[in-house]
Amino acid sequence: MRTTVTIDSDVERLIRETMHRSRSSFKKTLNDAVRQALSKPQRWTKGSKFIVRPRPLGLLAGIDPAGLSDIDTDIEIDGFKKTTDRLSKAKKRK
Repeated sequence: MRTTVTIDSDVERLIRETMHRSRSSFKKTLNDAVRQALSKPQRWTKGSKFIVRPRPLGLLAGIDPAGLSDIDTDIEIDGFKKTTDRLSKAKKRK
């Protein structure tokens, strides 16, 4: 199969170095590298256990430095505005 891919410059350098050491073509070197990488067992598989390790962030209680609590409020306000605009337009048509 022929396809066009964009390879990062550091990846190209690694492929070319491997080509030089193994004295093989670009195509063979690339195929061998992809085949080897994809044939390794994946670290995370469906059903594998994922463990979250909590760590202290050094935040003060009640202070939200990222303002994440405001996002919910903003979404709620936007929804209220859309609903009232829609209702007022419907009322004007009557």
